Amino acid sequence: MSMITHKKRLGILVAGGPAPGINSVIASATIHALTHGTEVIGILDGFKYIMRGDISQTRELTIGRVSRIHFHGGSYIGIARDNPTKDPKDLQTTVNSLLRLNIDKLITIGGDDTAFSAMKLEEEANGRIRVVHVPKTIDNDLYLPLGIPTFGFQTACNTGVDVIKNLMTDARTTSRWFFVIAMGRKAGHLAMSLGKAAGPTLTLIPEEFTGKNSITLPKLVDILVGSIIKRLSYGFQDGVAVLAEGLLEGMPKSDLKDLAKVERDEHDNIRFDEIDFGNILKQEVQKRLASFGIKTTIVAKNLGYELRCADPIAFDMEYTRDLGFNSAQHILEGGNGVMASIQNEKFVPMKLKDILDPKTGRTRIRLVNIKSEGYNILRHYMIRLSLDDFEDPHELAKYAATANISVQNFHDMFRYLVENDPYYQKPAASRPEKEIDKVDTTKEE
Repeated sequence: MSMITHKKRLGILVAGGPAPGINSVIASATIHALTHGTEVIGILDGFKYIMRGDISQTRELTIGRVSRIHFHGGSYIGIARDNPTKDPKDLQTTVNSLLRLNIDKLITIGGDDTAFSAMKLEEEANGRIRVVHVPKTIDNDLYLPLGIPTFGFQTACNTGVDVIKNLMTDARTTSRWFFVIAMGRKAGHLAMSLGKAAGPTLTLIPEEFTGKNSITLPKLVDILVGSIIKRLSYGFQDGVAVLAEGLLEGMPKSDLKDLAKVERDEHDNIRFDEIDFGNILKQEVQKRLASFGIKTTIVAKNLGYELRCADPIAFDMEYTRDLGFNSAQHILEGGNGVMASIQNEKFVPMKLKDILDPKTGRTRIRLVNIKSEGYNILRHYMIRLSLDDFEDPHELAKYAATANISVQNFHDMFRYLVENDPYYQKPAASRPEKEIDKVDTTKEE
Protein backbone atom coordinates (compact mmCIF):
# COMPACT_ATOMS: atom_id res chain seq x y z
CA MET A 1 0.00 0.00 0.00
CA SER A 2 1.62 3.25 -1.08
CA MET A 3 1.43 6.42 0.95
CA ILE A 4 -0.03 9.51 -0.74
CA THR A 5 2.30 12.51 -0.51
CA HIS A 6 1.38 16.13 -1.01
CA LYS A 7 3.93 18.36 -2.70
CA LYS A 8 4.67 21.57 -0.85
CA ARG A 9 3.83 24.77 -2.68
CA LEU A 10 4.79 28.42 -2.87
CA GLY A 11 2.04 30.91 -2.07
CA ILE A 12 1.97 34.56 -3.17
CA LEU A 13 -0.31 37.25 -1.75
CA VAL A 14 -0.63 41.02 -2.08
CA ALA A 15 -1.85 43.28 0.74
CA GLY A 16 -2.21 47.00 1.41
CA GLY A 17 -2.81 49.38 -1.49
CA PRO A 18 -1.95 48.93 -5.18
CA ALA A 19 1.37 50.01 -6.69
CA PRO A 20 2.62 49.70 -10.28
CA GLY A 21 4.77 46.59 -10.71
CA ILE A 22 2.87 44.12 -8.52
CA ASN A 23 2.11 41.86 -11.48
CA SER A 24 5.74 41.79 -12.52
CA VAL A 25 6.75 40.48 -9.09
CA ILE A 26 4.02 37.84 -9.27
CA ALA A 27 5.05 36.79 -12.80
CA SER A 28 8.79 36.59 -12.27
CA ALA A 29 8.51 34.76 -8.92
CA THR A 30 5.99 32.32 -10.40
CA ILE A 31 8.01 31.55 -13.53
CA HIS A 32 11.21 31.04 -11.56
CA ALA A 33 9.55 28.74 -9.02
CA LEU A 34 7.74 26.69 -11.66
CA THR A 35 10.89 26.16 -13.72
CA HIS A 36 12.48 24.79 -10.55
CA GLY A 37 9.70 22.30 -9.92
CA THR A 38 7.65 24.19 -7.31
CA GLU A 39 3.92 24.64 -7.76
CA VAL A 40 2.66 28.20 -7.16
CA ILE A 41 -0.66 29.30 -5.72
CA GLY A 42 -1.97 32.88 -5.79
CA ILE A 43 -3.90 33.75 -2.62
CA LEU A 44 -6.72 36.09 -3.59
CA ASP A 45 -7.25 39.42 -1.81
CA GLY A 46 -4.37 39.32 0.64
CA PHE A 47 -5.16 37.95 4.09
CA LYS A 48 -8.89 38.60 3.73
CA TYR A 49 -10.04 34.98 3.35
CA ILE A 50 -7.25 32.86 4.80
CA MET A 51 -7.32 34.71 8.14
CA ARG A 52 -10.94 33.58 8.42
CA GLY A 53 -10.20 29.97 7.53
CA ASP A 54 -11.50 30.15 3.95
CA ILE A 55 -9.00 28.41 1.66
CA SER A 56 -11.24 28.37 -1.42
CA GLN A 57 -10.15 31.80 -2.67
CA THR A 58 -6.97 30.88 -4.52
CA ARG A 59 -5.76 30.73 -8.11
CA GLU A 60 -3.24 28.33 -9.56
CA LEU A 61 -0.49 30.36 -11.19
CA THR A 62 0.97 28.97 -14.40
CA ILE A 63 3.48 30.34 -16.87
CA GLY A 64 0.75 30.74 -19.48
CA ARG A 65 -1.38 32.81 -17.11
CA VAL A 66 1.32 35.16 -15.83
CA SER A 67 3.79 35.53 -18.71
CA ARG A 68 2.37 38.86 -19.92
CA ILE A 69 0.80 40.37 -16.82
CA HIS A 70 3.94 42.41 -16.06
CA PHE A 71 2.88 45.06 -18.59
CA HIS A 72 -0.20 45.98 -16.59
CA GLY A 73 -1.06 47.79 -13.37
CA GLY A 74 -3.26 46.45 -10.60
CA SER A 75 -2.91 43.00 -9.05
CA TYR A 76 -3.66 39.77 -10.89
CA ILE A 77 -4.57 38.12 -7.57
CA GLY A 78 -6.37 41.07 -5.99
CA ILE A 79 -5.48 43.00 -2.87
CA ALA A 80 -6.95 43.83 0.56
CA ARG A 81 -6.00 45.58 3.79
CA ASP A 82 -7.28 42.92 6.21
CA ASN A 83 -4.91 42.61 9.15
CA PRO A 84 -4.21 39.16 10.67
CA THR A 85 -2.13 40.60 13.53
CA LYS A 86 -4.91 42.38 15.43
CA ASP A 87 -6.14 39.14 16.98
CA PRO A 88 -3.82 36.19 17.83
CA LYS A 89 -6.57 33.81 16.72
CA ASP A 90 -6.62 35.38 13.25
CA LEU A 91 -2.86 34.95 12.96
CA GLN A 92 -3.09 31.32 14.00
CA THR A 93 -5.94 30.74 11.52
CA THR A 94 -3.84 32.33 8.77
CA VAL A 95 -0.98 29.91 9.42
CA ASN A 96 -3.35 26.94 9.58
CA SER A 97 -4.98 28.01 6.30
CA LEU A 98 -1.63 28.14 4.54
CA LEU A 99 -0.67 24.72 5.89
CA ARG A 100 -4.01 23.28 4.72
CA LEU A 101 -3.11 24.60 1.26
CA ASN A 102 0.22 22.72 1.50
CA ILE A 103 2.04 26.05 1.40
CA ASP A 104 5.38 25.98 3.20
CA LYS A 105 6.81 29.01 1.38
CA LEU A 106 5.11 32.41 1.15
CA ILE A 107 5.99 35.60 -0.71
CA THR A 108 4.10 38.64 0.58
CA ILE A 109 3.95 41.85 -1.44
CA GLY A 110 3.06 45.03 0.44
CA GLY A 111 4.04 48.09 2.43
CA ASP A 112 5.06 48.63 6.05
CA ASP A 113 1.89 47.11 7.54
CA THR A 114 2.20 44.01 5.36
CA ALA A 115 5.88 43.71 6.27
CA PHE A 116 4.87 43.62 9.93
CA SER A 117 2.17 41.02 9.22
CA ALA A 118 4.73 38.91 7.31
CA MET A 119 7.11 39.01 10.27
CA LYS A 120 4.42 38.03 12.78
CA LEU A 121 3.16 35.25 10.49
CA GLU A 122 6.67 33.80 10.19
CA GLU A 123 7.03 33.87 13.97
CA GLU A 124 3.67 32.15 14.45
CA ALA A 125 4.55 29.49 11.86
CA ASN A 126 7.67 28.64 13.88
CA GLY A 127 9.60 27.13 10.98
CA ARG A 128 6.66 25.50 9.24
CA ILE A 129 6.33 28.31 6.69
CA ARG A 130 9.20 30.35 5.29
CA VAL A 131 8.38 33.98 4.42
CA VAL A 132 9.97 36.58 2.12
CA HIS A 133 8.45 40.06 1.87
CA VAL A 134 8.70 42.27 -1.24
CA PRO A 135 8.39 46.00 -0.42
CA LYS A 136 5.91 47.98 -2.51
CA THR A 137 4.31 51.37 -2.00
CA ILE A 138 4.03 54.58 -3.99
CA ASP A 139 4.68 56.36 -0.66
CA ASN A 140 8.35 55.22 -0.84
CA ASP A 141 8.43 55.10 2.97
CA LEU A 142 9.64 51.57 3.70
CA TYR A 143 12.93 51.32 5.54
CA LEU A 144 15.25 50.63 2.62
CA PRO A 145 18.78 52.05 2.34
CA LEU A 146 19.13 55.62 1.14
CA GLY A 147 18.44 56.06 -2.55
CA ILE A 148 16.67 52.73 -3.06
CA PRO A 149 13.00 53.29 -3.97
CA THR A 150 10.11 51.02 -3.18
CA PHE A 151 8.73 49.59 -6.38
CA GLY A 152 5.91 51.55 -7.98
CA PHE A 153 7.23 54.87 -6.72
CA GLN A 154 8.96 55.86 -9.96
CA THR A 155 5.89 55.04 -12.06
CA ALA A 156 3.67 57.01 -9.67
CA CYS A 157 6.00 60.01 -9.98
CA ASN A 158 6.10 59.73 -13.76
CA THR A 159 2.31 59.58 -13.99
CA GLY A 160 1.76 62.29 -11.38
CA VAL A 161 4.09 64.77 -13.07
CA ASP A 162 1.97 64.63 -16.22
CA VAL A 163 -1.13 65.46 -14.17
CA ILE A 164 0.55 68.37 -12.39
CA LYS A 165 2.00 69.69 -15.66
CA ASN A 166 -1.53 69.86 -17.08
CA LEU A 167 -2.84 71.55 -13.94
CA MET A 168 -0.06 74.14 -14.13
CA THR A 169 -1.09 74.93 -17.70
CA ASP A 170 -4.75 75.14 -16.65
CA ALA A 171 -3.85 77.41 -13.72
CA ARG A 172 -1.91 79.76 -15.99
CA THR A 173 -4.66 79.77 -18.62
CA THR A 174 -7.55 80.39 -16.23
CA SER A 175 -5.77 82.50 -13.57
CA ARG A 176 -6.55 80.16 -10.70
CA TRP A 177 -4.83 78.09 -8.04
CA PHE A 178 -4.83 74.33 -7.60
CA PHE A 179 -4.25 72.63 -4.26
CA VAL A 180 -3.05 69.12 -5.11
CA ILE A 181 -3.16 66.60 -2.25
CA ALA A 182 -0.64 63.85 -2.97
CA MET A 183 -0.67 60.42 -1.33
CA GLY A 184 1.84 59.83 1.44
CA ARG A 185 0.32 58.68 4.70
CA LYS A 186 3.34 59.34 6.92
CA ALA A 187 6.11 60.60 4.66
CA GLY A 188 6.38 63.23 1.92
CA HIS A 189 8.51 61.39 -0.65
CA LEU A 190 5.88 61.37 -3.39
CA ALA A 191 4.91 65.03 -2.91
CA MET A 192 8.57 66.05 -2.82
CA SER A 193 9.48 64.17 -6.00
CA LEU A 194 6.43 65.53 -7.81
CA GLY A 195 7.39 69.02 -6.65
CA LYS A 196 11.01 68.72 -7.74
CA ALA A 197 10.17 67.21 -11.12
CA ALA A 198 7.16 69.35 -12.10
CA GLY A 199 8.20 72.64 -10.47
CA PRO A 200 4.86 73.79 -9.01
CA THR A 201 4.68 76.98 -6.96
CA LEU A 202 5.32 75.28 -3.63
CA THR A 203 5.37 71.83 -2.07
CA LEU A 204 4.62 71.07 1.57
CA ILE A 205 5.53 67.82 3.32
CA PRO A 206 5.06 66.72 6.96
CA GLU A 207 8.79 66.35 7.65
CA GLU A 208 9.15 70.13 7.39
CA PHE A 209 7.07 70.58 10.54
CA THR A 210 8.80 69.18 13.60
CA GLY A 211 9.41 70.32 17.17
CA LYS A 212 8.77 74.03 17.61
CA ASN A 213 7.74 74.21 13.97
CA SER A 214 4.86 71.76 14.42
CA ILE A 215 2.04 71.90 11.90
CA THR A 216 -1.36 73.42 12.60
CA LEU A 217 -4.19 74.20 10.22
CA PRO A 218 -3.87 78.01 10.70
CA LYS A 219 -0.12 77.82 9.97
CA LEU A 220 -0.69 75.77 6.83
CA VAL A 221 -3.33 78.28 5.72
CA ASP A 222 -0.96 81.20 6.33
CA ILE A 223 1.83 79.55 4.31
CA LEU A 224 -0.54 79.15 1.37
CA VAL A 225 -1.97 82.66 1.78
CA GLY A 226 1.56 84.08 1.98
CA SER A 227 2.48 82.31 -1.25
CA ILE A 228 -0.60 83.61 -3.04
CA ILE A 229 0.07 87.17 -1.85
CA LYS A 230 3.70 86.96 -2.92
CA ARG A 231 2.70 85.75 -6.39
CA LEU A 232 0.08 88.50 -6.69
CA SER A 233 2.64 91.13 -5.75
CA TYR A 234 4.57 90.17 -8.88
CA GLY A 235 1.46 90.19 -11.06
CA PHE A 236 0.67 86.46 -11.18
CA GLN A 237 -2.80 85.25 -10.23
CA ASP A 238 -2.12 81.52 -10.70
CA GLY A 239 -0.28 78.80 -8.90
CA VAL A 240 -0.15 75.12 -7.96
CA ALA A 241 0.54 73.89 -4.44
CA VAL A 242 1.40 70.22 -3.87
CA LEU A 243 0.68 69.01 -0.33
CA ALA A 244 1.37 65.58 1.14
CA GLU A 245 -1.72 64.06 2.74
CA GLY A 246 0.49 63.13 5.70
CA LEU A 247 0.25 66.74 6.85
CA LEU A 248 -3.08 65.69 8.33
CA GLU A 249 -1.40 63.10 10.56
CA GLY A 250 0.60 65.72 12.43
CA MET A 251 -2.19 68.22 12.98
CA PRO A 252 -3.85 68.65 16.37
CA LYS A 253 -7.19 66.87 16.34
CA SER A 254 -8.79 70.15 17.47
CA ASP A 255 -7.87 71.66 14.08
CA LEU A 256 -9.96 69.05 12.31
CA LYS A 257 -12.84 68.53 14.66
CA ASP A 258 -14.37 65.62 12.76
CA LEU A 259 -11.08 63.70 12.52
CA ALA A 260 -11.94 61.43 15.44
CA LYS A 261 -15.08 60.29 13.59
CA VAL A 262 -13.25 59.41 10.42
CA GLU A 263 -13.10 55.75 9.44
CA ARG A 264 -9.82 53.89 9.99
CA ASP A 265 -8.51 50.85 8.12
CA GLU A 266 -7.64 47.44 9.55
CA HIS A 267 -4.20 48.72 10.57
CA ASP A 268 -5.72 51.70 12.46
CA ASN A 269 -4.56 54.20 9.84
CA ILE A 270 -6.83 57.15 9.10
CA ARG A 271 -8.62 56.75 5.78
CA PHE A 272 -7.49 60.06 4.35
CA ASP A 273 -9.93 59.74 1.47
CA GLU A 274 -12.67 60.19 4.10
CA ILE A 275 -11.34 63.69 4.85
CA ASP A 276 -11.81 66.36 2.20
CA PHE A 277 -8.47 67.93 3.05
CA GLY A 278 -8.15 69.92 -0.16
CA ASN A 279 -11.52 71.58 0.19
CA ILE A 280 -10.94 72.28 3.90
CA LEU A 281 -7.78 74.16 2.92
CA LYS A 282 -9.52 75.87 0.02
CA GLN A 283 -12.29 77.23 2.23
CA GLU A 284 -9.94 78.38 4.98
CA VAL A 285 -7.50 80.02 2.56
CA GLN A 286 -10.28 81.84 0.70
CA LYS A 287 -11.70 83.04 4.01
CA ARG A 288 -8.27 84.36 5.06
CA LEU A 289 -7.70 86.04 1.69
CA ALA A 290 -11.13 87.68 1.89
CA SER A 291 -10.03 89.37 5.12
CA PHE A 292 -7.42 91.18 2.97
CA GLY A 293 -9.93 92.00 0.25
CA ILE A 294 -8.41 89.40 -2.10
CA LYS A 295 -10.55 87.04 -4.14
CA THR A 296 -8.89 83.99 -5.70
CA THR A 297 -10.34 80.97 -7.48
CA ILE A 298 -8.99 77.75 -5.93
CA VAL A 299 -9.60 74.17 -7.05
CA ALA A 300 -8.80 71.21 -4.77
CA LYS A 301 -7.53 68.02 -6.43
CA ASN A 302 -6.67 64.67 -4.81
CA LEU A 303 -3.87 62.82 -6.56
CA GLY A 304 -3.24 59.18 -5.76
CA TYR A 305 -5.79 56.76 -7.09
CA GLU A 306 -4.78 57.80 -10.61
CA LEU A 307 -1.21 56.66 -9.83
CA ARG A 308 -1.58 53.39 -7.95
CA CYS A 309 -2.75 51.17 -10.80
CA ALA A 310 -0.93 52.81 -13.69
CA ASP A 311 0.91 50.48 -16.05
CA PRO A 312 4.51 50.36 -14.76
CA ILE A 313 7.23 52.21 -16.61
CA ALA A 314 10.30 50.26 -17.76
CA PHE A 315 12.21 51.07 -14.56
CA ASP A 316 9.60 49.43 -12.36
CA MET A 317 9.09 46.47 -14.71
CA GLU A 318 12.82 45.72 -14.61
CA TYR A 319 13.13 46.42 -10.89
CA THR A 320 10.19 44.21 -9.94
CA ARG A 321 11.35 41.36 -12.16
CA ASP A 322 14.62 41.39 -10.23
CA LEU A 323 12.77 41.45 -6.91
CA GLY A 324 10.40 38.62 -7.87
CA PHE A 325 13.14 36.39 -9.30
CA ASN A 326 15.47 36.87 -6.35
CA SER A 327 12.71 36.48 -3.77
CA ALA A 328 11.71 33.14 -5.28
CA GLN A 329 15.32 32.06 -5.53
CA HIS A 330 16.01 32.99 -1.92
CA ILE A 331 12.98 31.22 -0.50
CA LEU A 332 13.62 28.10 -2.60
CA GLU A 333 17.12 28.00 -1.16
CA GLY A 334 15.77 28.08 2.40
CA GLY A 335 15.67 31.85 3.01
CA ASN A 336 13.21 33.06 5.61
CA GLY A 337 12.02 36.09 7.59
CA VAL A 338 13.46 38.73 5.26
CA MET A 339 12.50 41.71 3.13
CA ALA A 340 13.86 41.72 -0.41
CA SER A 341 16.09 44.55 -1.63
CA ILE A 342 18.41 45.24 -4.54
CA GLN A 343 21.55 47.10 -3.43
CA ASN A 344 24.46 47.91 -5.74
CA GLU A 345 22.88 45.62 -8.34
CA LYS A 346 22.88 42.68 -5.94
CA PHE A 347 20.07 40.97 -4.05
CA VAL A 348 20.34 41.75 -0.33
CA PRO A 349 17.86 40.08 2.03
CA MET A 350 17.10 42.32 5.03
CA LYS A 351 15.91 40.63 8.23
CA LEU A 352 12.37 41.73 9.01
CA LYS A 353 13.24 41.98 12.71
CA ASP A 354 16.02 44.45 11.89
CA ILE A 355 13.64 46.95 10.29
CA LEU A 356 11.43 47.30 13.37
CA ASP A 357 11.24 50.64 15.14
CA PRO A 358 12.19 49.95 18.79
CA LYS A 359 9.94 52.80 19.95
CA THR A 360 6.75 51.56 18.29
CA GLY A 361 7.44 47.88 17.74
CA ARG A 362 6.20 48.37 14.19
CA THR A 363 8.03 48.50 10.86
CA ARG A 364 10.25 51.57 10.54
CA ILE A 365 9.11 54.41 8.32
CA ARG A 366 11.64 56.12 6.05
CA LEU A 367 11.06 59.87 6.16
CA VAL A 368 12.30 62.61 3.86
CA ASN A 369 15.62 64.02 5.04
CA ILE A 370 14.98 67.76 5.07
CA LYS A 371 18.72 68.38 5.52
CA SER A 372 19.45 66.70 2.20
CA GLU A 373 20.58 68.49 -0.94
CA GLY A 374 17.41 67.29 -2.67
CA TYR A 375 15.14 69.05 -0.19
CA ASN A 376 17.36 72.15 -0.27
CA ILE A 377 16.92 72.35 -4.05
CA LEU A 378 13.17 71.90 -3.69
CA ARG A 379 12.99 74.86 -1.32
CA HIS A 380 15.12 77.04 -3.58
CA TYR A 381 12.50 76.96 -6.30
CA MET A 382 9.40 77.51 -4.19
CA ILE A 383 7.47 80.76 -4.31
CA ARG A 384 6.63 81.28 -0.63
CA LEU A 385 7.45 83.77 2.08
CA SER A 386 11.10 83.46 3.06
CA LEU A 387 13.36 84.80 5.78
CA ASP A 388 14.95 87.16 3.27
CA ASP A 389 11.56 88.73 2.54
CA PHE A 390 11.30 89.95 6.11
CA GLU A 391 14.81 91.41 5.95
CA ASP A 392 14.09 93.40 2.76
CA PRO A 393 11.95 96.52 3.41
CA HIS A 394 11.11 96.92 -0.28
CA GLU A 395 9.79 93.36 -0.63
CA LEU A 396 7.89 93.56 2.62
CA ALA A 397 6.23 96.83 1.60
CA LYS A 398 5.15 95.30 -1.70
CA TYR A 399 3.52 92.30 -0.01
CA ALA A 400 1.82 94.50 2.56
CA ALA A 401 0.41 96.71 -0.19
CA THR A 402 -0.94 93.66 -2.00
CA ALA A 403 -2.63 92.53 1.23
CA ASN A 404 -4.01 96.05 1.82
CA ILE A 405 -2.44 96.27 5.30
CA SER A 406 0.49 98.09 6.89
CA VAL A 407 4.01 96.75 6.72
CA GLN A 408 4.03 96.26 10.49
CA ASN A 409 0.77 94.32 10.39
CA PHE A 410 2.06 92.09 7.61
CA HIS A 411 5.25 91.48 9.56
CA ASP A 412 3.34 90.63 12.73
CA MET A 413 0.94 88.28 10.92
CA PHE A 414 3.42 86.26 8.86
CA ARG A 415 6.91 86.54 10.34
CA TYR A 416 6.31 83.54 12.63
CA LEU A 417 6.20 81.27 9.58
CA VAL A 418 9.97 81.48 9.09
CA GLU A 419 11.17 81.85 12.69
CA ASN A 420 11.18 78.14 13.58
CA ASP A 421 11.43 76.71 10.07
CA PRO A 422 14.37 74.25 10.18
CA TYR A 423 15.28 75.27 6.64
CA TYR A 424 16.43 78.63 7.97
CA GLN A 425 18.44 77.16 10.82
CA LYS A 426 21.40 77.04 8.44
CA PRO A 427 24.24 79.38 7.44
CA ALA A 428 22.99 82.17 5.19
CA ALA A 429 25.16 80.89 2.34
CA SER A 430 23.04 77.75 2.07
CA ARG A 431 19.80 79.71 1.80
CA PRO A 432 18.41 80.82 -1.56
CA GLU A 433 19.49 84.15 -2.96
CA LYS A 434 16.83 86.84 -2.64
CA GLU A 435 16.43 86.99 -6.39
CA ILE A 436 15.40 83.34 -6.65
CA ASP A 437 12.11 84.19 -4.93
CA LYS A 438 11.35 86.61 -7.73
CA VAL A 439 11.76 83.99 -10.43
CA ASP A 440 8.46 82.72 -11.77
CA THR A 441 8.81 79.04 -12.61
CA THR A 442 5.18 78.40 -13.53
CA LYS A 443 4.36 81.18 -16.01
CA GLU A 444 5.91 81.88 -19.39
CA GLU A 445 6.65 85.42 -20.41
